[in-house]
Formats: sequence, structure tokens, C-alpha cells
Amino acid sequence: MMEYSKPDSGLNYNLEYLIEPQVRLREQARQTAHSFQFIYNLCKDFPLHNQINPEDYRRWSIKRGLRNDDGTGVQAGITLIGNVDGYRLEDGEKLPAEGRLYYRGVEISELIEGFVAEGRSGFEEVSYLLLFGQLPTKGQLEDFKEILSDFLTLPNRFTEDAILSAPSPNVMNKLARSMLAMYSYDPDPENGSLNSEIYKALQLVARCPVIVAQAYAAKRHYCDCESLLIHPPQPGLSVAENLLYCLRPDHKFSPEEARLLDVCLVLHAEHGGGNNSTFACRVLSSTGTDIYSAISAAVGALKGPKHGGANCKVQEMFWHIQEEVSDWEDDGTVQDYLVRLLRKEAGDHAGLIYGMGHAVYTLSDPRAVILKRYARALAGPAGLEREFHLIERVERLAPPLIQEWCRTDKPICANVDLYSGFVYHMMGIPEELFTPLFAVARMPGWCAHRIEEVHNPLNRIIRPAYREVAPRRQYVPLEER
Repeated sequence: MMEYSKPDSGLNYNLEYLIEPQVRLREQARQTAHSFQFIYNLCKDFPLHNQINPEDYRRWSIKRGLRNDDGTGVQAGITLIGNVDGYRLEDGEKLPAEGRLYYRGVEISELIEGFVAEGRSGFEEVSYLLLFGQLPTKGQLEDFKEILSDFLTLPNRFTEDAILSAPSPNVMNKLARSMLAMYSYDPDPENGSLNSEIYKALQLVARCPVIVAQAYAAKRHYCDCESLLIHPPQPGLSVAENLLYCLRPDHKFSPEEARLLDVCLVLHAEHGGGNNSTFACRVLSSTGTDIYSAISAAVGALKGPKHGGANCKVQEMFWHIQEEVSDWEDDGTVQDYLVRLLRKEAGDHAGLIYGMGHAVYTLSDPRAVILKRYARALAGPAGLEREFHLIERVERLAPPLIQEWCRTDKPICANVDLYSGFVYHMMGIPEELFTPLFAVARMPGWCAHRIEEVHNPLNRIIRPAYREVAPRRQYVPLEER
């Protein structure tokens, strides 16, 4: 709020002092109106000088989005951390295949089956695997969990100064700003030695869930006018358990909920070096900048609705379907609505069926397959069987519609976002936290790629080329324009 000083005499309230706030507000309104009009006029002519001819992409063989013509990604690096396998190549031809996801060479389904069979959480073990390149022994895992527990507490006054003092209506923006703020609380933030990088990475993995929980509490209080409830994390709990403990007003959660959230975190912990947010992290890391700047960029990338924010768009789409489709169990009625989505006549009018299709996976997304199995088992007890069957119906009906609409024979499968939002919804987790939970899960993957980028002596600053296609012209003096 703007402050105005009083006149020297407490009794001499002159007219200028009394009307100054109103005058200033009117002047600000005039300036704002002038600015909007100026920008509006500029935007009308903007396309005339800023529209790239689509033919130029073909003319110069530009790989838009760093994608080859067959949809495969342009090879930009080598990594030991993770791999996404969704097709096979035979004689240069891309052929569909069931999806596989590997963390340090171990298939994701084997990892989950392993720790679930032993009745323990898996996110900490997976974090260790991604960061250090091997599965921990029992002793190493216990030491690792103890270290993460030690790092749970945020720096002194971080909550007050970095989270509560500037609340954000979007938790992802607050998380990105908090990552940058961590720099100010680090006594040696520019130290890029391996020891220091791992030390910082472990702190980020441990503290990210706490920051998300507190950022959400601040958002609820300052933006939604709810009570401010900040619960300190509890040493000895798993990452999934602490998230539920900190997010829920009564601290209560069931073992089944903690196990399910733990599986969700594991499924989102890594997805190869080519996904947008990890690549953003590696691009910044290749410049030699600090870890906090690189991770903040990754958070910003993940927020986008074409990346991590897609889980919110899926849930939003299903709210529209449930409200506007009269019979969820009739294929024809649901199909008609999906066609309306593609025609931009329904939903958010973007022309997309969210949760369907993937850049790499063709026949199946292994993360969606695993989450669907959990969702099916829990939908009945949660009283959400109809909602689950509706998602299954969309998964079945959407692929041929998308293929016809896009005039392609490329296989279309459900991706992880189709079921992740539903699973979070079953646990009572609000939509505002869907993407932040994705960020919590991906933190060890980002940090692992960050360390691999800065400590590989063969890596260079990432600098792709852009071809300039503007016509050459002469400078025209101001008076002659």
C-alpha cells in the first residue's frame, strides 16, 4: 500500500493532503488506460511483422520442438539416469511397442513390485538409485532416510520471509521462487564441487515437500480466506507420509493412502533426459549456473499445461464431461462429447482430449498401466466406480477419434495424466496440488540430471541454432517513417 506523510502540524490537515490519494489513484488509472490502448494498437499490427511462414520450416528442414518427422526426439545427449522406451526401430522405421520406463537400467514395474512386496515405501530408495546410480543396501538406505529426515527443517525464517510474505495463488510459482530463495540461505551457494552439489540436492529432495505444503497453506489463507494451518514435518515419516501429515488439517491418513501416494511419487520421479523440465534443468546447468537457478527453471517448465500441468487439465476435462454428458455409460453419448472437444465446441475449447497420447509411448504408458491397476482396486471402496468406468470409456473411445481428426494412423495411448488426477482425487488431494506433487516426485530426477550435466567433463554449454528468415532491409530515419 502506498504511504503518504502527514503535514508537520497535526492540526493543519490541508486540502492537498486529503485529496492526494484520490488524485494519485486517478492518475494511475489514466496511465493504465493509456498503456492498454498503446499495447492494443501494437498488437493489431504485430502479426504483420512477426509471423513465421510455415514453409520456412520445411525449406530449411527445421525440427520443430526438437522432433524428427516421425515424432522421435532429436538426440541431444547421453545419460545414465533414465530411459523412456515406447517404440522400436527396424530398418529406420518406427514401429509401435509396449512402453517401458527404466531408472538406472531397472524397469519401473520391477522397482514398484519389489518395495510393495516388502511392505515399505519406495520413494527414498528410488531417490538414492537416481542420485547415486545403484540400489542401496539396507544400511545405506537407513542412513539415507536419516539424512533426509535431518534436512526436513527449512532454514530459520524461510517460512516467514520466503513463503508467507509473498503468497502466490499458484503453488508452482511459489515453489519456483522458493527454489531461488534457497540460494540466499546457502552459506556457499556457488560451490559446484561434487560434495556440495550432492549436499544441496539432498536438501532440495527433503525440503521440496515441506515447501509445497506450506505454500499451499499460505495460498489457502491469503487467497482463499481460510485459516492458516502450517504443520511442521515429522522426523521418521516417509516422504509420502509427511506430505499427507502436513497437508491435512487433522494430520490423519491411512497406510493405504500413504502407500498409494508413495507409488505415485515413484512413477513421476524420472522420465529420461529429454522431457521438457529435465531438459530445461540441463540447459541451465550446462552454463555453469547454480543448482537453485537450474531447478527453478525445471519447476517453471513443469508448470505448463503441456507438461506437468496436464494432470489438472485432465481433471478439469472430466468435470466438464460429468456435468454435460447425460449418460456416462452410453458409448455414443460420450463419443459425441469427445468429438465436440476435438472441434473446440466444449471443455476449455482447446481442441484436445487431455490424458491421451504421448511423445514417446505408442501402445502403452507403463505409468498409466500401473496407476490404472491401483485406481481400479480403490475406486469401489471410495464410491467412485462410475467415475473410474467413465475414464476407462474415454481411454477406449478417444484413440480412433483422435486418429481420424488428426488424419494419422499413429497409435494413441493413455498417458499417466489420465489416471494420476483421479488417484489424487480419491485421496482427497485438491487440484491445486496435482502439479506440485509432480514436482516433489521429480526433484531427485532433476538433481541427478543436474549433477550429471555439470560433472561430466565432456559436456558443453547447450546452444542450438536458430535460422533467421527476416528479409533484409535498410534503416529509415525517424522523420521518414
